Amino acid sequence: MLNYLWAGMILTGIVYGAFNGKMPDITNAALDSSKEAVTLCITMIGVMAFWTGIMEIAARAGIIRMASVKMRPLIRFLFPNLPDGHKAEEHISTNFIANFLGLGWAATPAGLKAMEELGKLEDDRRAGRAAGPVRGKRVASNEMCTFLIINISSLQLIPVNVIAYRSQYGSADPAGIIGAGILATAVSTGVAVVFCKVMDRRRRA
Repeated sequence: MLNYLWAGMILTGIVYGAFNGKMPDITNAALDSSKEAVTLCITMIGVMAFWTGIMEIAARAGIIRMASVKMRPLIRFLFPNLPDGHKAEEHISTNFIANFLGLGWAATPAGLKAMEELGKLEDDRRAGRAAGPVRGKRVASNEMCTFLIINISSLQLIPVNVIAYRSQYGSADPAGIIGAGILATAVSTGVAVVFCKVMDRRRRA
């Protein structure tokens, strides 16, 4: 669907430009945008490599594991049905920490691993409830839905991505977005947590 939407927007712009004598402007904009895209990718690759490396060092040094222990009360609150010491716990903590730092790239691998482990947990639960073999489509568990929603809302204390974008495009104060970013993502995350808790209560009712 999105492919059709983007294709329609591009064709509409080209046709509109052709009828209004703006084709040279469209051509120049396409070339300039391509140049900026390559430059931006190079900048973001550097930022991504640096912070992803920092996260890997932190993981190997045991910092992530220590942070997971400190975050256990938060994990218990958000995922009350998650068994103690489950494999998903550390991946969830890693994902949350990366999102706190605004590192969507570093958060994605941990998020995928967390969803994989939560999916296995749900499969085990279904197998335990069923008398015979489990068949049919897999259904997202409450923990999976909660994790997805909170991951999307993503509280960010240091929006590294946005700071890098602003720096790339010549902002006089690239880090000036930090305050607004914390406020906006705190509100979105708070709403996400309330929504998850309300839906969980309705499901149990």
